[in-house]
Parts: sequence; C-alpha cells; structure tokens
Amino acid sequence: MGREDRIQWKANYFTKLVQLLDDFPKCFIVGADHVGSKQMQQIRISLRGHAVILMGKNTMIRKAIKGHLESNPALEKILNHVKGNVGFVFTREDLVDVREKLLENKVKAPARSGAIAPCSVVIPAQNTGLGPEKTSFFQALSIPTKISKGTIEIINDVNILKEGDKVGPSEATLLNMLNISPFSYGLAVQQVYDSGTIFEPRVLDITPADLRVKFLEGVARIAALSLSIGYPTAASAPHSLINGFKNLLALAAVTDISFKEAQTVKDYLKDPSKFVAAVAAAAPAAAAPAKAKEEAKKEEPEEESDDDMGFGLFD
Repeated sequence: MGREDRIQWKANYFTKLVQLLDDFPKCFIVGADHVGSKQMQQIRISLRGHAVILMGKNTMIRKAIKGHLESNPALEKILNHVKGNVGFVFTREDLVDVREKLLENKVKAPARSGAIAPCSVVIPAQNTGLGPEKTSFFQALSIPTKISKGTIEIINDVNILKEGDKVGPSEATLLNMLNISPFSYGLAVQQVYDSGTIFEPRVLDITPADLRVKFLEGVARIAALSLSIGYPTAASAPHSLINGFKNLLALAAVTDISFKEAQTVKDYLKDPSKFVAAVAAAAPAAAAPAKAKEEAKKEEPEEESDDDMGFGLFD
C-alpha cells in the first residue's frame, strides 16, 4: 500500500468511526483477545441487520474521537477504555438482545501455556484411558489417581486452574492429553456506551424487579429517617397517620372519649368474651382454603401400578 493510499485509508476510517458514533446512540466496547478472523467473520454474519462491528488500532480510535470531541463532548468518556485489543459494536436495538447474540458466538478453545484462565477449570473424576507410564505426570500435579484395568483413573474432581491463573506447561499438556477444551473465546463486552453515559455490562443484568426492590428499600430508609427526626415526608406520612390513630385508640381506651373507630376496641375491653368469639369465628374461615387444598390433593388420581397393567415386575 502506497503512502497516499494509506493516508486515504486512514481518512476513510476516521470518517467511518465518527459517522457510526453519530448515527448509533448505543455501542459496546468489546475485547477481541484470542478471536480469529474466521470467528470474527461468523460474528459479523450473525449480527448482520442488528449491529455493526468496527475494529481498529487504539491510536487511530483515540485520534478520531479526540477530533470529534467539539461536536460530541460525551465521547471523551470512551477514551479511558480504549486499551488493549478492543473494538466497537454499534446498535440501535436492545442492548441485552445484542449482547446475547455476542455470547452465542463463543467457541471452545484448548488451554495454551502462558494464557490467563478466563474461568475455573475442574477435571472431573474419570478413567483417563492413559497407561500407567503417565502416573508420574499426574503425581507432579498432585492429582490423586489409581490404576484400574491397566489405565489411570482420576479418583476425585480436581480444580486445576482458578479464574485469573496463568496456564502452565504442565496444566496445558494434561488438559490436551485428556481432550479437554476448557476455555471459550469471543467478543467480550467490557463497557457499554448509551447516549453519553458509559457503564459496566453487569448493569444490563438488572431487572425491573431488582429496581422495585431497591426503590422500596430506599423508601423504607427515608420513612425511618423522617420518623426518627420528626420531619414529615410523603414516605413517612402514612406511618405518622397510623401511629397517630393508634395513639387515639389508646387514649379512647382509658378515657370516656369515644368515636366510631374506637367503639369496637372499647367493647372488647368491656367484654373480652366478644373478642374470643370473634377469633373463634375467624379461625374456621382461615382454615377452609387450606382444607379445600388438602381435599383436592387427595382427589388426584394415583399413578397406575404394574399390577394394574396386567403384569408383575418380573413378567
């Protein structure tokens, strides 16, 4: 490629990246370690019509973004995450759906010496099919074995690698001997950019139910704080009203003051037998649904036995 062609190629790349950043409000910053050209082609095909993938050198990506900061200052947040072998996946669709498509395109790979384990690796208890001459190899890795029918058998499950460990030559050789491909590689989502905001991909795992639980926890804290300092808020007002009503009932119970809502309490205090009768009447009503459920369970037909089918267990 001549110098002029290379300059034109860079100019086209800058234009394309800036155009994608302007046209698409959302994108993933993805890591592409251990992703081959064939796998990348397959990922592009699977995302066709849903997302656009753009890879490039970090220096070119930074230069293109810095040159476009005047038009879109929010892009500066991306610069700190342009490290290593990264690229972009631009989309207008739901981020969770596009991420699922990326995860579907992971491929299994053998363990290679010097690689960093992306996950824990456990060798299950099994008969390896290897001859006794390999026993010393397992002993060097502290793997308990025994000889069974002339072959080596691993007695217990062995956690040979933990996430983040560096794969050694012995571990890589053993996993390859056992035909175990423990790792899977693909485009790994590192950060998510959405309309000027950048966040970690785990945020996408938050469901509406999780948001509701967190919101209710916050409301409960606000209500507790407001009640403790005597400062009324929308969260504490219902509790304040209930507490005030309880105080009114307590006051009516020990004085001659009476009102409609307090009359039932005053009647129970005058004649406790009414309270006992009310509880006794409520108990059967509460037990009726449970009893109906038990009866329905008893009425379910039992499974037919072998005798009902006309033959015994050993016929």
